[in-house]
Amino acid sequence: MEKGTRMAPRKVIISCAVTGGIHTPTMSPYLPITPEQIAESGVAAAEAGASILHLHARDPENGRPTASPDAYMRFLPEINERSDAIINITTGGGLGMSLDERLAAARVAQPEMCSLNMGSINFGLYPMKARYSEWKHSWEPEFLDSTRDLVFKNTFTDIENIVTELGGKYGTKFEFECYDVGHLYNLAHFVDRGVIKGPVFIQTIFGIHGGMGAEIDNLLHMHRTAERLFGAEHEWSVIAAGRNQLPFGITAASLGGSVRVGLEDNLFISRGKLAESNAQQVLKLRRILEDLSLEVATPDEARTRLGLKGSGNVAF
Repeated sequence: MEKGTRMAPRKVIISCAVTGGIHTPTMSPYLPITPEQIAESGVAAAEAGASILHLHARDPENGRPTASPDAYMRFLPEINERSDAIINITTGGGLGMSLDERLAAARVAQPEMCSLNMGSINFGLYPMKARYSEWKHSWEPEFLDSTRDLVFKNTFTDIENIVTELGGKYGTKFEFECYDVGHLYNLAHFVDRGVIKGPVFIQTIFGIHGGMGAEIDNLLHMHRTAERLFGAEHEWSVIAAGRNQLPFGITAASLGGSVRVGLEDNLFISRGKLAESNAQQVLKLRRILEDLSLEVATPDEARTRLGLKGSGNVAF
C-alpha cells in the first residue's frame, strides 16, 4: 500500500431477525405472526437495507413458534420473489423443540444460509413474565416460565450433524451464533478439523439470560478472540438484546464488523417506544451508519463475502 493511502472500511452487512421465537404476542402488537405479516415485514426490511433476513415461523392462530415446514413455505417463496435478500432460516427453532423439529424447515427449503448455535446453554426467558399481568394467549406465560428448567441443547454431535447434512447435501452456509467465548473455541475446533470451511460468519450475542452479559468489555474480548482464532477467514457481526441493540451494533460497526437488528432481539425503537416494524429499526441503524460515513452492503456483496450459493439455488 502506498504511503498516505488508507484501506476503505468494509461495508456493513445488516441482518434483520424478523420475528424470532422469544417474544410473545402480548409483548407487542407489531410482532409479525401470520405468514402474510412475516413476508411483508421481511420484504420491507430488505428494502430498508437489510442484506440478510433471519426467519422463524409462527402459528398464525396464536403466535406460538412452530417448526412446521408448511408454515415456512407460506412466506419463503414470496420473500424470495419480492426481494434479493439472503434468506437465513433458523435451526434454533423455538425453545423446547427437538433437533428434528428444528431442522425440518431447512431440510425442505435448502436455503442459502441457516443459523447454527455453537453450544448448549441455559436460555432463560422467565424474567420477562413479571412484566405482564394479562395475556393474549394461555401458552405465553407457561412458555416463558418453562425456561427456568430448560437447556438449549447443541452438542458437538448436533453441530457436526447439522453442518454435514445441510452444508454437505444442500450447500447451505451458516450464521454461527456464539453466546459465550467458549462457543468461538467450539467453532475453531470444527474449522481446525476441516468440518467447517471459511469464511465463517460469526454472530456474537450479548444480553441473553444464560449467555454473555451486555458489557462492552465482553464485546471487545469476543472480537479479539475471533480475530485471533480466525483471522481473515471470518466475518464478525453482533447481536445485543433489548436496549443494547444499537449501542453494541454501532460499536461493532466502528470496529469493522456487521450488525443484526430486528424484532426477534428488541421490540423497541427508542426508550419506552415500541418499534412499529422491522424496517423502522433497519432504517434507524442505516441512518446512523451512514452518518458515521460507513456504507451498507448489498445482498450480492454480502453473498460474495460469505461465499453463498445464490438465491436461485434454493428449494422455494
